[in-house]
Amino acid sequence: MRILVLLSSLWLSGCSHTANDAWTGQDKAQHFLASAILSAAGNEYAQYQGYNQDRSAAYGMMFSISLGAGKEWWDSRPSGSGWSWKDFAWDIAGSTTGYAVWQMAHQ
Repeated sequence: MRILVLLSSLWLSGCSHTANDAWTGQDKAQHFLASAILSAAGNEYAQYQGYNQDRSAAYGMMFSISLGAGKEWWDSRPSGSGWSWKDFAWDIAGSTTGYAVWQMAHQ
């Protein structure tokens, strides 16, 4: 698993088509909210499948983050808007927030 994460990180860092975008904007809010919802949904699904709390958290967050990375990969096509590390940062922030909100709802 560690090798997969390392290779993915190296592969994603080599994007030659990157976006020149701002840290704020409507699309950043959409990245944040979509990632939060996907993370919470992934946590709920994993718990429904019988996973413990730690595995549910990992499942939900990785589900959300991997979809965000996939979206950025799609954007990095020559005809796309370019890979945006800022969008990806908002995806990670949203995923973390979705996890925290899901945890608070299950206390």
